Amino acid sequence: MKEKKKKGKLRENIESFIVAILIALFLRAFVVQAYKIPSGSMENTLLIGDYLLVTRLNYGIKIPLTDIYIVRWAKPKRGDIIVFRWPKDHSKDFIKRVIGVEGDRILIEGKKVYVNGEPLNEPYANFTDIFIYPKDHYNPGRQFFCPSTLISCNRDYYGPIIVPRGKVFVMGDNRDNSNDSRYWGFVDLNEIQGKAFIIYFSWDSNSRDIFHKVRWRRIGRLIR
Repeated sequence: MKEKKKKGKLRENIESFIVAILIALFLRAFVVQAYKIPSGSMENTLLIGDYLLVTRLNYGIKIPLTDIYIVRWAKPKRGDIIVFRWPKDHSKDFIKRVIGVEGDRILIEGKKVYVNGEPLNEPYANFTDIFIYPKDHYNPGRQFFCPSTLISCNRDYYGPIIVPRGKVFVMGDNRDNSNDSRYWGFVDLNEIQGKAFIIYFSWDSNSRDIFHKVRWRRIGRLIR
């Protein structure tokens, strides 16, 4: 009898474990995904070591493990912070802010962003370099002379360009240190994984004080 009870208990535990795994997979596929900030491209909105929850339901429902929507009820809006597959390498996820949606005319003049001819109000934008590169300059990162006709290779001047249908134009809030649409183009709507909405944990690995490595004030902060 004791042996049967042990087997019954073991089977019950295994079944509970399998159910928990299935629920976790379901939530990750359809509802929410965890994401860690690996770089400073979104400072000061998001810091290196921030752990986020990304909702997958803002824009629709996809077939798991694909970029195919079962149903789509919304599209990203200007200002949304999204996680998406990097167009240059789909094995990597990036996080940026939507600056332009399909049909928008984007122009950057001396770091200032204009959308459809109007200056964009960007209280979140962070500039760490006071120097403004002219339209024609030598770009050390790309190791070639960057003419103004190649708008995608210039940091402080870009466009004008129209965001194509089914795409968005994204930029990091840390404008002088962000690998974004200015350099590799637009993000396809189908490549968007979800919208970031809350910081559930934050860890400062550079802090020398063990008691201050956890950024307590950031935990629970809604992402805007």
